[in-house]
Amino acid sequence: MEELTGYVERISYRNEENGYTVLTLSTDEEEHCVTGVFPSISEGEYLTARGEFVVHPIYGEQMKMESYEFTAPGDEVSIERYLGSGAIKGIGAALAKRIVQKFGADTFRVLEEEPERLSEVRGISERSAMQIAEQVIEKREVRNAVIFLQQYGITLQMAVKIYRRYGMDLYRVVRENPYRLAEDITGMGFKSADEIAVQMGIRPDSEYRVRCGVLYVLSQSASMGHTYLPKDHLFADTEALLDTEIADFDNVLTDLLVDKKIVIKRSGSEDHIYLMAFYRMESDTAVMMKDLNLRDNSVTMSEIAVNLKRLEKESGVVLDELQRSAVYEAVQNGITIITGGPGTGKTTTINIIIRYFIREGLDILLAAPTGRAAKRMTEATGYEAQTIHRMLEVNGDPTSGGGHFNRNADMPLEADVIIIDEMSMVDISLMHALLKAVVPGMRLILVGDADQLPSVGPGEVLKDLIRSDCFPVVRLNRIFRQAEESDIIMNAHRINAGEVVEVKRSNDFLFILRDNAGLITGATITLLKDKLPGYVHADTKDLQVLTPMRKGALGVENLNKVLQEALNPASPAKQEKEFSFGVFREGDKVMQIRNDYQLEWVVEGTFPQERGMGVFNGDTGVIKRISHFEETITVEYEDRKTVSYPYQTADELELAYAVTIHKAQGSEYPAVIMPLLTGPRMLMNRNLLYTGITRAKSCVCIVGKYDTFAQMILNNDEQRRYTGLLEMIKQVYGDA
Repeated sequence: MEELTGYVERISYRNEENGYTVLTLSTDEEEHCVTGVFPSISEGEYLTARGEFVVHPIYGEQMKMESYEFTAPGDEVSIERYLGSGAIKGIGAALAKRIVQKFGADTFRVLEEEPERLSEVRGISERSAMQIAEQVIEKREVRNAVIFLQQYGITLQMAVKIYRRYGMDLYRVVRENPYRLAEDITGMGFKSADEIAVQMGIRPDSEYRVRCGVLYVLSQSASMGHTYLPKDHLFADTEALLDTEIADFDNVLTDLLVDKKIVIKRSGSEDHIYLMAFYRMESDTAVMMKDLNLRDNSVTMSEIAVNLKRLEKESGVVLDELQRSAVYEAVQNGITIITGGPGTGKTTTINIIIRYFIREGLDILLAAPTGRAAKRMTEATGYEAQTIHRMLEVNGDPTSGGGHFNRNADMPLEADVIIIDEMSMVDISLMHALLKAVVPGMRLILVGDADQLPSVGPGEVLKDLIRSDCFPVVRLNRIFRQAEESDIIMNAHRINAGEVVEVKRSNDFLFILRDNAGLITGATITLLKDKLPGYVHADTKDLQVLTPMRKGALGVENLNKVLQEALNPASPAKQEKEFSFGVFREGDKVMQIRNDYQLEWVVEGTFPQERGMGVFNGDTGVIKRISHFEETITVEYEDRKTVSYPYQTADELELAYAVTIHKAQGSEYPAVIMPLLTGPRMLMNRNLLYTGITRAKSCVCIVGKYDTFAQMILNNDEQRRYTGLLEMIKQVYGDA
C-alpha cells in the first residue's frame, strides 16, 4: 500500500451525498490525483492518504484512497497555505501570513489552546479570534462525529445533520437511545434508528424498543392529521412497525403515562392515546376558546343596524340577511365564525366588518396561514394582512425550541379585533399558538370554507369548532350574481353538492379528454408553455399543475421531473446540482416542504436591509443562484425574500411545477391544470376535487378521463382524522 502526505491543492469534484471526492494532493515532490470518500474536507487541509495507484483510461494515474488521516501541518509554509486556502472563514492569504509570522510553527496549538492570543495579530479582534478558533475546533469535531456515525451506516449528509442537532452530545444519544434520532432528525426514519439499536444490542421485543415504537407511531400519525390514535389502532400499527408480537402493551402505556410522554383519555368504550403535546394543545384550545367567547351587550342591535346602513350607502354595497347577521355577530361576540364557499360574499362581508370597526376607532389585525393567502387577503380588503407566523413574531432561535413565538400570554397581540382568513388550513398547533396571544375582550373572527380539505398539519380545527355548536357561526350560502357568471364557481358548488358536471364549452372551466398518462402529460406541457399564459395574461411560472397524489405517472414526483425538462431544461448558462432525490437547476420553481423556524431570509436591495427568520411548509419560490464554491442554493420567495440553503439542507426543498392539491391550500393561481386518470379511492374524492378547482382565479383546465372526474364527484369518502377538540370543547361547556 502506498502513502502520500501533503496538502489539498484543489478539489475537482465532490458528491455531498456520499462524500466521494476527487482532489489534487500536493506533496514535497509533486502533485497527485487522489480519489475516495472523504466525509469532510476542504482545500488547504493537510493529510496522509494510503491506497493503491491505478491508471484511469482518461485521467491517468490516480491514487485510489483506502484510508486517510488528517494531521496538523508541521511547517510554517504548510500552515500558512492551509489557513489562507479559505478553509477557515474570515482568514485570507494576507491574514494567514500575519498569523504565521506571529506564532510560527506554534500556530495550531495557539488556535486550539489559547485562541484569545489571535487578537495580538493586526486585523483580528477578540471576537474574531474566538470565531476562528471555534471553526478550527468544529471542523475537527465534525470529522470525528461523521467517522463515528458512518460505522452505523449513516450517510455523510445525515451525519452532518445529526451533528448540527446534538453537537458533541450525539455520542451519548446514539449509545443510550438511538431512537431519538428518528424523533428529532428530519429524514432519519425509525428503521434506520432501529438498525443502530440492534447493533447496540437492544432486543427486538424489549420494552424499551416497544416504548420508542409507540412514540414513533403516534408522532407519525400526526403527519396524517391525527392528534390521537385509538388504543387498538395504536397497538396494531406498533406491532406492524416492530414486526414482533407485543406481550405487555398495557404496561408499556402505563410507563409512558407515568413518564408524562402520553395521555390516555377514555371516550365511551375506547381509550384514546395522545402524545402529551397534542393533548395539551387541544385541551388548552378548548378552554381558551371558551374564555374568549364573551357576549358584548353594550352595543344594541338598533345601533348596529344604523351604522351598517350608513356603511352600505357609503360603499355602494347591499348585504343580504346572512351577511348582515355576520356583521351583527362580529360586533357583539368575542368569537365569530364565518364560513361559505366561493362566490358567497365572504370577502364583501369581511370588508364591511373591517370598515365598521375602523369607524369605531378599533385596532385591527388581518392574518392568514400562508404568504399567498395573506397576499390575497391584502388585495381583497385593501388593508395589510400578514401570515399568522409573522403576526405572532416567530422566533427561530434554536435555544428557544426553534418554533417559539414572541407573541404569547406574556406579550399578547396589541389589537381590538383579529380576523383570520383561510381557517381550514390552520392546524391545532398554530391555533394553540394564536389563542395564547389573544386575551379576553379582543374580538376573534375566523373565516374559511369548511368544505375545503383540512389542514396539512394535525387537527380539524375549523370543522370541530363549527360542529361543537358552542360558538356563533354564520354560514353564507347565497351565490351572488357576479359569481354565477363563473363556471369555476358554479361547478365548484355543483361538485360540493355531489351533482354531475357536464363537459361543455366554457371560458373558464375547460376539459381536455385524454385517456393515457403520456397524452395527458403532453397536453399539460402544451397548456403551460403555449396556450394558457396568453389566455389568462400570466407568466408560465405563475400557473400551477395540481394533482391528487405523489406517486405514479401523474403524481407530483414524476410530473416534476418531466415538467422541469420541458420548462427549464439543462443549459450551459444555468448551474445545477444533483442530489439523491433529484436535480435542482437555476430557474427552477421550488417549494419548502417543512416548517423551518431557523432559516434566515433577507429582502435584497432594501436599506436598511430587511431580515427575518422562518420559511414554512408550502412556501414557493424560484432558484436564483446555485454556487458550487459556497455550496449553497439561493431561493427567492414572494415579497423578494431570499434564502440561502446549504447543500446539506437542500432536502427541505422540492420542485413545484406540480404540487399536490393538499399543498396548494390557501393559494390562488391565474390558472390551474389538473391531470386526472386513475388513483387510490381514498385520494380521488369530492373534497379533493373541490379544493383543487377553487384554487383557480381565471381558468381551470382538467386534462384526462371524464369517468375519473365524475367518479370523484360521487366519492364523498374522506379519510377520517382522529381529533379530540370537539369533545373537549363540549366538556368545558358541560355538554359532553
